Amino acid sequence: MAIQFNVIGLVVSDMGRSLAFYRRLGLDIPAEADGAPHVEVPLPGGFRLCWDTEETIKSFDPDWTPGPGRTGLAFQCDTPAEVDQTYADMSEHGHLKPWDAFWGQRYAVLTDPDGISVDLYAPLDPTA
Repeated sequence: MAIQFNVIGLVVSDMGRSLAFYRRLGLDIPAEADGAPHVEVPLPGGFRLCWDTEETIKSFDPDWTPGPGRTGLAFQCDTPAEVDQTYADMSEHGHLKPWDAFWGQRYAVLTDPDGISVDLYAPLDPTA
């Protein structure tokens, strides 16, 4: 079997707070997961998005410390208006307000509770 990339993992300081953020972006995460040390949700295409608490990571790597954010996620919206509405609905997490990017997308950037960049985008021309 060939090696296969299929997990995006995030280390979080507060599981409930982080999961609440991603629920607002439309991920189906059960409420009982808020107190768990590790959570996984399946994504289309066989990928999984996983969260681990800092304590979970330290349980097997006692010297681990949070580093600079090097992970980013992007959520595709159906329309430019949906980018604007999602950003407005989550404006307390806003980093870069929606704009028409030169590469042909309506784009905006949120920051999750642990400082992870979460981009929102939709094609400006739906036929492109």
